[in-house]
Amino acid sequence: MRTHYCGLVDETLLGQTVTLCGWVDVARDLGGLCFIDLRDHEGIVQIVAEPSDVDGNAAVIEMAAHVHYEDCLRVTGIVRRRQSVNAKIKTGQVEIVATTIEVLNRAEPLPFHAHENPGEDIRLKYRYLDLRRPEMQKMMRTRIALVQSLRRWLDARGFQDIETPILTKATPEGARDFLVPARMHAGEFYALPQSPQLFKQILMMAGFDRYYQIARCFRDEALRADRQLEFTQLDMEFAWVEERDVQDATEAMIRDVFHEVMNVELDNPFPRLTYAEAMRRYGSDKPDLRIEMELVDIAEIVKNCEFKVFADWANQPEGRVVALRVPGGATLSRKQLDELSAHAAKYGAKGLAWMKVEDAAKGREGVNSPIAKFLDDATLASIIASAGAQTGDLILFGAGAYKTCSEFMGAVRLKVAKDLGLVANAWKPLWVTDFPMFEWDEEQQRYMALHHPFTAPAVDDEADLRANAGSAVSRGYDMVLNGNEIGGGSIRIHRSSMQSAVFDLLGIGREEAELKFGFLLEALRYGAPPHGGIAFGIDRIAALMAGTESIRDVIAFPKTTTAQCLMTGAPSPIPDAQLAEVHVAVREKEKGTL
Repeated sequence: MRTHYCGLVDETLLGQTVTLCGWVDVARDLGGLCFIDLRDHEGIVQIVAEPSDVDGNAAVIEMAAHVHYEDCLRVTGIVRRRQSVNAKIKTGQVEIVATTIEVLNRAEPLPFHAHENPGEDIRLKYRYLDLRRPEMQKMMRTRIALVQSLRRWLDARGFQDIETPILTKATPEGARDFLVPARMHAGEFYALPQSPQLFKQILMMAGFDRYYQIARCFRDEALRADRQLEFTQLDMEFAWVEERDVQDATEAMIRDVFHEVMNVELDNPFPRLTYAEAMRRYGSDKPDLRIEMELVDIAEIVKNCEFKVFADWANQPEGRVVALRVPGGATLSRKQLDELSAHAAKYGAKGLAWMKVEDAAKGREGVNSPIAKFLDDATLASIIASAGAQTGDLILFGAGAYKTCSEFMGAVRLKVAKDLGLVANAWKPLWVTDFPMFEWDEEQQRYMALHHPFTAPAVDDEADLRANAGSAVSRGYDMVLNGNEIGGGSIRIHRSSMQSAVFDLLGIGREEAELKFGFLLEALRYGAPPHGGIAFGIDRIAALMAGTESIRDVIAFPKTTTAQCLMTGAPSPIPDAQLAEVHVAVREKEKGTL
């Protein structure tokens, strides 16, 4: 149907006859002389319909004069050099003098123009039109290039691409499962996989050594800019490895892929932080190192001060009091400071104290702060010195339980840096390691796995783990890039007795463990090798590469934040007859339930 793509016509084709297919991007009728910008997925080229002595040329001009935005055309013509060069497009040196124009399909008036950026609901309802927009084409092609590069890297190094089941067994940990009724087994259900975790571990036991899969995964959880019900991850697993084996290999992969796809050189090697250090310095287990600001502990300085909030938390074993210096932050208005305080409250803060250093040389007289009156001169000077504050800086303070204080001050650090333009234009990767093995759930009164229940503890003795569960460290690790966790993994438990001990600490009794994970516990008894792996979020990496904050922009057909597909109308009711086939009855929704 066509000989060339619109966006690939160039000066090497001068004088040649070409046939192109595409959509009308712009049409201009100048009265006997018509110009059409014809667009396909490779780009845009200018079509000219002009008077000549050629038979039928009047029909070409007539056809060109009556095409409309987004009409589908096939155009045949001769390539010539443009008199007026358009440096903004790849084909700007040439144009096509049309000899025939065929309308393949007329477009009705569209709900929005390809050069507009309508609201997201409209974009998702008419996703096929949204995806025609050049910026969306560019973002999706970035994702395609990312996946192709990853596959080339892995295939060249002996990794084996093995598919794992989509219909599998429900698990009791993590997010909610999507359940699928089994027609041939009345009252029983499959679950869609939250990840291929157990299958890839079993592949290591089966002797495949190095596995990968571009895997579709499903989690029935609340959505936001970086979450979807269904998502794609690069899943990897290695046998006979320790942490650095996995980390070194995957770090090299990400570095090579960013060089190939983005022409970006990432740090070599990536810096490394333990979980404890990341929380202490940045208030986050995925710190954005593009922001130079760090939290500074001042509990020792304020233990005996008259500001009760500081003194109380400074004297509690599990308390924390920190200061955050914001360069140039003294310019913030009271309204902006109140907005920061409200932001901190979302993460558990009871308040956010502040201090403007308007003239560092004047000591107390150069400070503007509602808490300064509670601090003596020595304490005030020590706080300013510890924070490293200079004239024109702002100091923000947090006090509370260690984890809560760290998290809300970490959130404040991110917001104030973005508000004041303190985020460097750079790529900053790192590894975060030595995560806690468990975290205590007050509501359920039991431990929860911080990564997942198959992560190995740093200790190799089950009695030691049981005795020190609250302080146990795991062999888990995350790869972080610009404040985003792009990959998470761990060394796995490879002994059945240790796996049973972890299940027990998580409140999964022996009977439930056998019911849910009996196949894994049995497989671990038959010479399972030490193994570990990692999974990378394809959607998140693609969004970072494409320069968008929402992963929905790099997913062809995403769901809304209310978990709907506006284009197809999913989810939708199912007829009773179809439900009966799978032995399911729908119970009327109770008022006030989700």
